[in-house]
Amino acid sequence: MTENQYKRKNTSVSLINYHFVFCPKRRKKVLVNDVGRRLEEIIYQKAKELDCDVLALEIMPDHVHLFISCPPTLAPHQIMFRIKGASSRFLRQEFPHLLKLPSLWTRSLEVIIVERLVTSPAKLLRNILLINTLINFHATYAT
Repeated sequence: MTENQYKRKNTSVSLINYHFVFCPKRRKKVLVNDVGRRLEEIIYQKAKELDCDVLALEIMPDHVHLFISCPPTLAPHQIMFRIKGASSRFLRQEFPHLLKLPSLWTRSLEVIIVERLVTSPAKLLRNILLINTLINFHATYAT
């Protein structure tokens, strides 16, 4: 699905895109190698079950950027509850070293409603770097 493709149902037409940023507990760098690849599979699978479309996904060692288009019947917290819940369960079953963390994900997340996704790689990278700067600022100076 493209970023500006409307979702059509019997009684509604919608275009709702979210940009989620979430990270593992204690910002541990555990989303690498097989864990990162498996997380990507789980996110795509869960998005399909929720009738959502993943527009872009960037998995960094210590956080995830997810651009997703969703139906209006799902609130942002419901989407993340299901994605984080399923991924935590499956990843902790398949990778025992993740059991050392009290939980895989922090309870917090950042969500931004996005009018349209920037498809230029340079602009997307610039946006991701800006968001990372904001996250690092908040992690450093939050009380």
